[in-house]
Amino acid sequence: MKARNDSILVVECLKGNNRAFETLVRKYEAPIFNLALRMLKNRDDASDITQTVFVKAYEKLDSYNPKHQFFSWIYRIAVNESINFSNKQKRVDEYESGVTAFQELTPEDNYRDGELSEKIARAIKSLKIEHRLVLVLKHYHDFSYQEMSEVLGIPEKTVKSRLFSGRQRLKELLANEGISE
Repeated sequence: MKARNDSILVVECLKGNNRAFETLVRKYEAPIFNLALRMLKNRDDASDITQTVFVKAYEKLDSYNPKHQFFSWIYRIAVNESINFSNKQKRVDEYESGVTAFQELTPEDNYRDGELSEKIARAIKSLKIEHRLVLVLKHYHDFSYQEMSEVLGIPEKTVKSRLFSGRQRLKELLANEGISE
């Protein structure tokens, strides 16, 4: 029923009903923002990405296929925008400092999450983007393999492989920090 409601809202939006799109924005703004924040570790950047995602979704709304879930479609846009931003930011950081910069967590995050969470976040941030992405989708957003496959546009087998490799690499990084199972 939820997917059907989204499809109806998209049709209404394509007919010129701007309130229908506002409803979609309200419905998916938080999950899109949370994805961007987990990927980029910066609230301002996540906010910018969220805005960009909805602008692009609005511009390309006619390309949405109602056979698929709207959430998967817009989430894919968010994933791509986050990856593009991350890659662009990495190049800027490397240019400015000569090495890849790591964005520190805010003091509030450090206080709330503690030292362990900081080490885990730093380890996740250091993973390759394809490994970081599947870990975030699986463990922070509870996506199934099928949902990840749809959002990322890759076969489920590739999702499982990347998830396994990402977990293994994360385990190694955490072991180097003195954290074990």
